[in-house]
Amino acid sequence: MKENLARWLMRRALRLVGDPPVRIRLWNGLTEAPPGVAPRFTVELRDPQALATLLVNPHLYFGDAYAQDRIRVDGDLVEFLGIIYRSGRSAAAPQRGLYRLFWDWQARPRANTLQGSRRNVRHHYDLGNDFYRLWLDPQMQYTCAYYPTPDAQLEEAQRAKLDYICRKLQLRAGDRVVEAGCGWGGLARYMASRYGVSVRSYNIAHEQIVYAREQARALGLQDRVEYVEEDYRNIDGEYDVFVSVGMLEHVGPDNYPQLGAIADRVLTPEGRGLIHTIGRNRPGLMNPWIERRIFPGAYPPTLKEMMAIFEPNGFSVQDVENLRLHYARTLEHWLERFERHAEAVARMYDADFVRTWRLYLSGSIAAFTSGELQLFQLVFTRAQNNALPWTRAHLYTDSSEAGAEERKVHAA
Repeated sequence: MKENLARWLMRRALRLVGDPPVRIRLWNGLTEAPPGVAPRFTVELRDPQALATLLVNPHLYFGDAYAQDRIRVDGDLVEFLGIIYRSGRSAAAPQRGLYRLFWDWQARPRANTLQGSRRNVRHHYDLGNDFYRLWLDPQMQYTCAYYPTPDAQLEEAQRAKLDYICRKLQLRAGDRVVEAGCGWGGLARYMASRYGVSVRSYNIAHEQIVYAREQARALGLQDRVEYVEEDYRNIDGEYDVFVSVGMLEHVGPDNYPQLGAIADRVLTPEGRGLIHTIGRNRPGLMNPWIERRIFPGAYPPTLKEMMAIFEPNGFSVQDVENLRLHYARTLEHWLERFERHAEAVARMYDADFVRTWRLYLSGSIAAFTSGELQLFQLVFTRAQNNALPWTRAHLYTDSSEAGAEERKVHAA
């Protein structure tokens, strides 16, 4: 490749992501950086194809080339990706025309129909419990933790998250709870053991359901916790509480009215609900590489888009909280543990898989710290429900002593 053409192509690639303070170095040693910018990072493109694909769509093909070790980043990966997110907001990328249409077409989420959702879930959650066990906490919580102090450790923060959700829902002994999407079932077991409620949890990830049932039996909770291997659209029964943690990202806006109708159908007149989800400040598609390689069908909604769940069914939103920085801290702990076990992960899969997940976890930290992504918790009730807390004091009262008493009662 001639030098003039190579330099033009590198400048073009940098402009597509907003001319960040980054130097590109080619396989032949040729370098280029944005004019008037002191580069803080060097991105090494190790073959001509890596450069060509960046020009087609850097948001999709950077991840593939990094995973294949055809692109390397000199410097802290999280910090580098944070700069890319921030500079990308002002990028001179095409806003209309065929080029932009091509980008949007590549980023469109896969359908979350009954069959599509099962395919999408299998792609991510059925990678194997042994893989996730390496870097999650012992309760296998794969959603944002809640850090009561900035220096709290992951296990403490995940327990605090579970209790925080229970307090937001004002759980009372005897409540009937339905959970849409339960992961490995930790929240249901916590609710049943600490608050004396009965829980029916729906999930379509087979390995998670098997694990959750085993754990419930081991704890003697099988009479109070039921794990149903079924889609949320088939929820039935009557409940005092509706909760969904980390599932809405996989539902898709087209299905929000149906989700709201389900909550309306199953909740009692004084029922309460909580939805915990990754979100955005403005509507936008998921990063196309994340959607294709990590989370097929994913779409993080805005608060406005989420109202399609509540408004048609007359629900009142009682509380909204953004835990964006808590998710960044959670991901930092996950990445640290993942790196400690990188060799074991490579033996399970391969080196490309390790780089893929390193990029995913690092990019997720950068997305939350840069404000590209948010983490919303919304509490809702029926409009006529007046059995509401007068203040927010119940959210911050230390419940450890009460929890100890509850455990004694339930164990008796």
